[in-house]
Amino acid sequence: MEKRIFTLFFILIITSVYAQNETMKLTTPPYLQKGDTIAIVAPAGILKNRKHTIDKAKRLAESWGLKVVYGKHMFNQNNHFSGTDDERCQDFQDALDNPNIKAIWSARGGYGSVRILDKLDFTEFKKHPKWVVGYSDITAFHNHIHNLGVETLHAMMGTSMEEKAEEIAQTIATFKKALFGEKLSYKVATSNKNRVGRVSGELVGGNIAILASMLGSDSQISTDEKVLFIEEIGEYKYSIDRMLQSLKRAGYFKNVKAIVVGDMTKIKRNTTPWGSSIEQLILEVIPKDIPVLFNFPAGHEPDNRALIMGREVKLSISKNKECLVEFN
Repeated sequence: MEKRIFTLFFILIITSVYAQNETMKLTTPPYLQKGDTIAIVAPAGILKNRKHTIDKAKRLAESWGLKVVYGKHMFNQNNHFSGTDDERCQDFQDALDNPNIKAIWSARGGYGSVRILDKLDFTEFKKHPKWVVGYSDITAFHNHIHNLGVETLHAMMGTSMEEKAEEIAQTIATFKKALFGEKLSYKVATSNKNRVGRVSGELVGGNIAILASMLGSDSQISTDEKVLFIEEIGEYKYSIDRMLQSLKRAGYFKNVKAIVVGDMTKIKRNTTPWGSSIEQLILEVIPKDIPVLFNFPAGHEPDNRALIMGREVKLSISKNKECLVEFN
């Protein structure tokens, strides 16, 4: 009798763990097909004198056979923002709720997404998920939607079309691949600062400043048993260290499987020198047994490869040969 009870108890535990793992797997929104409609919206910074650029982004998507609609308030101006909080929220909400919209493409980042997060109703989105696309300030959406159990796309935005065509060829190509469901796989130049290892895990993360700003909110992500991607622009090294230390104290690096470091762009110089490279700064914060991949081409440089946030990624990190990043 006791043996039978033990066996039943064991089966229940295994079933519970299996069910939990199945529940944890994020939903993949439907990949796009020719004839689908996407919405370009501006949830954050102002688009002053940038309509020509956004029109170029529209023509790019149309060249792939997609239809494009604009958020009706997208070119409004409200000081720092592309419209009031309510206007930007309405554009995003309309795109979330419209079943004919298959992807929401951010026109730009800047700052402002966090101001509308709690105003949005994701009820219809959870019933009919769609791709939310962008980077930088759009990290706020990546984090929030990750906690809703849906994958998102860290990729180029409308304003990326301001760059020279030859410099964003891979940016555009990988964005299209991700949208239409083609497999993403990257070979990354090695760095002698890498910490070697072979790992796999769900990819999360984004801009460091936004990750830090999400701490303590419903949009804070768990990095347990996951691969964390980070990138940053226009900060002092001491500021980057402060934000990473905040993430560390919040447990971001305690059970993380690996760190993928993207572009660290336009790092400012302080009057008092920091005294080490940005790579060394990062390595000092990350526990020594955690693999770290530097120089992944994603972030605020023209070459900004698409990443599927919430998707399992396999890493092969080396110090003396090309590294491999593959999405399942």
